[in-house]
Amino acid sequence: MTKLVVAKFGGSAIGPDGISIPVIVDRINNLKKDSKVIAVFSAPLTILEGQKRSLTDVILEQGRNAENGNNFSLEVVKASYKKILELVSAENKEQCNHIINTCLEKSQKALDEASEKRKFADEIRSNALAFSGEILMAHVMNFILKSNGITSDTVNYENWPIITDNNIESTNFLASESRNRLEYTEKLVEHNDVVTIGGFIGKTTDGVTTTYERGGSDRTAADLGILFHKKYDTGIDFEKDSAVVSADPKIVETGLSEVDQLSYNEARLAGMFGMKILDPIAIKEILENGVDIPIIVTNMKNPTKITTIKRIPDKKNGHPIKIVTGKKNCAIFRIEASSIQKLLTSLEKDKRYSEFIILSPFTKDGTEFSRMLFLDADYIKRNEKYFLAFDSLAKITYNRGVITLIGDEMWRVQQVASRTSAKIGEAGLNILNMDAQEETSRIIIVMEDSEDNIRKAICAIHTETSKINFV
Repeated sequence: MTKLVVAKFGGSAIGPDGISIPVIVDRINNLKKDSKVIAVFSAPLTILEGQKRSLTDVILEQGRNAENGNNFSLEVVKASYKKILELVSAENKEQCNHIINTCLEKSQKALDEASEKRKFADEIRSNALAFSGEILMAHVMNFILKSNGITSDTVNYENWPIITDNNIESTNFLASESRNRLEYTEKLVEHNDVVTIGGFIGKTTDGVTTTYERGGSDRTAADLGILFHKKYDTGIDFEKDSAVVSADPKIVETGLSEVDQLSYNEARLAGMFGMKILDPIAIKEILENGVDIPIIVTNMKNPTKITTIKRIPDKKNGHPIKIVTGKKNCAIFRIEASSIQKLLTSLEKDKRYSEFIILSPFTKDGTEFSRMLFLDADYIKRNEKYFLAFDSLAKITYNRGVITLIGDEMWRVQQVASRTSAKIGEAGLNILNMDAQEETSRIIIVMEDSEDNIRKAICAIHTETSKINFV
């Protein structure tokens, strides 16, 4: 069976104004030596007021300006693509420039509509983002690859293979409908060494532009792996600026260890709790579709450094605690135990939302309550009426942060719960809730989300884990 690698390049991999694109071209050249390649691209970054900014954030800001009746402009976006255009050869430059102008006209039209209707949401928002970011970047990368002698093509939006439901701004992948729209993309893959496509963007059966949540390009890569795994020997490759290490290097600067392998479960939990490995919903979609696809996270600048993610990892001789991570901006939702099943069913079937953890229940004044830890407090804030409608006694607590240790075999670690909680106490921090379950090898520590509590806790626990013995 022919090999196919779905390689995802995020905004950080592309770099500000495409500065790392030559490295991407080298990587794709290497990948295509023994495999077909589908390259999934996020929106690029740019430099604005001395800071790195995603063009996605730039467009969201301009959309809010349009919605509020303020001045809005695509000049920053145009300037960024003008710099990227310099990487296109002379014979491809005119056609590439035409595509840039055509796509940005569509994005401008969406912003104009937002200004007229005083509304930057739903399909208006999706079109503004799609044609200034991911879809346009995929087209531009196609011309850059052609300019480097690579046989390539790009998936145009008219034949988009990622079909989703009607939740426009936080949409959900529909595998069966996507398979029905796959023929065009299949032919592109068959006749080219490389096919480029924008991540993050979907399309309903009625042709409405949709978007995943932030980080959705990871999901696009996973979705394409799901769609192609029966026809090709398919793998997924997330190209990043490093492979996976034992904590976020922006938080823990010393003593980090490399993580060779993760299970699907470990990768999903790490993503849910703040590690930027991959969007945890990407793993969820692979599992829901009954697919077993090998995933690697590659250090793009040193491709010998990789982390392999498999349903069941091969190696079990390393330390069972693989990652210490944490997340700010969480919320705890308390609900009567008798009402929680209705909420869980609605979240699964209606919202298709799963970014929460069920904590241990408790009883107060004879009433049993269940607690749910939501890892995105903003989602709760946007949907407060929805949640509170399930129970008159329901309560939401904001300003919570969470720390967790990742490792499917953490049950082998001696005194892990007591040692980690003691270390947090030594750091002068207060634990509001600690939820430990032997059956799931899970330890969750809830704290107040204030100042740099979460960073201090992660650093304290990470220092301690290497000292804890395991069986």
